[in-house]
Amino acid sequence: MLAAIAVTVLDAGSDVHAQTYPNRAIRMIAAFPTGGGSDIVTRVIAQKLAETMGQQVVVENRAGAAGNIGTEAVARAAPDGYTLGMGNSASLGINASLYKNLPYNPVTDFAPITQVASYTYVVVSRSAFPPKSFRELVAYAKDHPGKVNFASSGSTTKLAGALLKSMAGIEMTDIPFNGGGPAQTQLLGGHVDIMMAAALNLLLPHVKAGTLRPLAVTAARRSPELPDVPTIAESGIPGFDVSVWYGIVAPAGTPQEIVTRLSTQIVQILKLPDVRERIVSTGSTIVGSTPEQFAAVIASEVTKWAKVVRESGATAE
Repeated sequence: MLAAIAVTVLDAGSDVHAQTYPNRAIRMIAAFPTGGGSDIVTRVIAQKLAETMGQQVVVENRAGAAGNIGTEAVARAAPDGYTLGMGNSASLGINASLYKNLPYNPVTDFAPITQVASYTYVVVSRSAFPPKSFRELVAYAKDHPGKVNFASSGSTTKLAGALLKSMAGIEMTDIPFNGGGPAQTQLLGGHVDIMMAAALNLLLPHVKAGTLRPLAVTAARRSPELPDVPTIAESGIPGFDVSVWYGIVAPAGTPQEIVTRLSTQIVQILKLPDVRERIVSTGSTIVGSTPEQFAAVIASEVTKWAKVVRESGATAE
């Protein structure tokens, strides 16, 4: 009887907590710098969520260590619904295998709320690069092992390049850069041969001007902005699928009622015309998933990239 009463009291307390939530400001930690596409989307959602929930939602950027610093802060926060985090495919997927001593577990330390959006990379080459298509690139790389210079601009592109080399059976020389901007500058200057570029709004002017040539997109589906550019899977590498995504999580242990409410509210926010327009303008595709669907994505990505890291020998050192 005492056990039954205790459970009843706990359930009642959870219901009361959910009914009064939120009664103060909510903090949303973004694990990346200000000004980028993910930061823009985070702030748009925070503003709308504040309007919907009737409380201020404060965005706090904690960039560094490929998203690990901000993501750890979310994992260590009180599981009361007042700290949320915007993570991405690196901080909630790749880093679990890339970093030997990651201070959190992407699968067990969070309560997934919703996957917000995703975007694809485009494999682009300098205009004077001999291959004119992705199939020609693979053939060229096989004929010139190690001679193709691939510009990587972070852990995701580095591992996407490793996955490409493995699945295509080719060798390329990885030239690392600190960000997509410097990598694109070197590509435009003819100092590297190819790269995977993410920001379509920045890439398209160069494609239209003929200074960069799109060879393929990395996702399973073609990009609406580049409908004539095939996917890598369509170009002879079946099963290749690399998309970059970001989504909102809370600390593990956050009451399910609060998780469900937040997920429902944010998914509705993602359907608003002005929000959709703003997110699409960053080159992203809106997702808006359930907590269960997002949890499955995180678990699947951790497994997928663990295999790539293991086979490539890549580390964050």
